[in-house]
Amino acid sequence: MHIVVCIKQVPDSAQIRVHPVTNTIMRQGVPTIINPYDLFALEAALRLRDEYGGEVTVLTMGPPMAEDSLRKALTFGADRAVLLTDRFFAGSDTLATSYALSMALKKIDEVFGAADIVFTGKQTIDGDTAQVGPGIAKRNKLLQLTYVSKIANLDLAGGKIRVERRAEGGVQVLETKLPVLITMLEGTNEMRRGSMPDALRAARAEIVTWSAKDAGIEDVMKCGLRGSPTVVKRVFAPAARAEKAKLVEIQPKAADTADALIETIFGGLAGLETELVELHQTL
Repeated sequence: MHIVVCIKQVPDSAQIRVHPVTNTIMRQGVPTIINPYDLFALEAALRLRDEYGGEVTVLTMGPPMAEDSLRKALTFGADRAVLLTDRFFAGSDTLATSYALSMALKKIDEVFGAADIVFTGKQTIDGDTAQVGPGIAKRNKLLQLTYVSKIANLDLAGGKIRVERRAEGGVQVLETKLPVLITMLEGTNEMRRGSMPDALRAARAEIVTWSAKDAGIEDVMKCGLRGSPTVVKRVFAPAARAEKAKLVEIQPKAADTADALIETIFGGLAGLETELVELHQTL
């Protein structure tokens, strides 16, 4: 079994800066981490590998410094790491990113064997669009299972996988054929601690590095800013709230604590009670 996990090296959200002209995230000089959502995908892949055997390949697209995140993934136990890096990829939006990664996945299939499962996190903390995973699935004609909370069963002989998917109002149990692309939800597992042997292996491992040409991308106009139809009009930080939190003291032994609290809230927000009554009458 061959599993590919797509990860992304993202800026530490506490120190993000935005370019004043292009409105793209400035990554130079900003500490980077593996996208936290992708760690849930990586752990899910490693657990399947541990139970059923096979290999886990980690793939990322980014500048040469993204190699650090790949080596981190290797310390967790991934078998192989592939870095897709080229100046043509700079400024890619989700459409251009999914195109480049889909081509790299096809190259991985040719070089290292076809992937049975492709994992991604549900989204990234620097984009929050949740579009790249489904975009890859569409381009590579993969069945896709999004917002997966649990891998319930994997039948390699039958070529099927059953998962639990979080949805509005409950949980869906879905079964589909392999190969498949899965986007994992947060909180579905806990990332393991890397072992010392894996850490030593990661330090001396050779990272497979591909340019656009190496990955078989012939039309570079579909990559980077030129291949990105999305235009960011403005990026800004939300204004800080001027109001301060208020301390409401309620007698702990009062039988009508809830009523007293509600009365206090309505007393501090003029017109709120009237608005709620009118809203209830219209429903």
